[in-house]
Amino acid sequence: MTIRSLLHRLEETILALIMAAMTILTFVQVVLRYGFNSGLLWALEANFYLFGWLVLLGISYGVRVKAHIGVDAIVRLLPRPAQRWVGLLVVALAITYACLMLYGSWEYISRLHIMGVEAEDIPVERWILSLCLPIGFALLLYRLLEMAWRIATGRSPGYELADEAHDAIRDIAGDDNPDATAVSR
Repeated sequence: MTIRSLLHRLEETILALIMAAMTILTFVQVVLRYGFNSGLLWALEANFYLFGWLVLLGISYGVRVKAHIGVDAIVRLLPRPAQRWVGLLVVALAITYACLMLYGSWEYISRLHIMGVEAEDIPVERWILSLCLPIGFALLLYRLLEMAWRIATGRSPGYELADEAHDAIRDIAGDDNPDATAVSR
């Protein structure tokens, strides 16, 4: 197993653990609330931060496995070289967005760190719980740079999106042979 595949498995494991923690915490909270008329004071805020981590790590995961949806019907009508140029433009705009958000989140975390503000119900400083912002956008930036490299070197025809129509047709036809559009791990 390569280091790259180990990192991919680690990313998937972290996402699965976050989802499991959120599910278990919510289940316990519901049982305590409706079964015993009590509850955990910190559960709602913990789920809030866990959800933030899930979303921000999930954004880059979605880019890696080509799970994000988009409208590319017109782009697919263009010749292959034009598709690559459009793909590079889209990735450049997405990289710009990721850089702006990375900078803004870094500034936000820095200010929270200086102020030393604790979370409302969890005895942890808020900047630690909010580290998902710069980490998530840094991972997104990395995935977008990877995609830009694949497009620039000709290994990808353009910005890679999920093709739900193709997947649905393949599922109906019973085609068990995954093609280039299938999620690769």
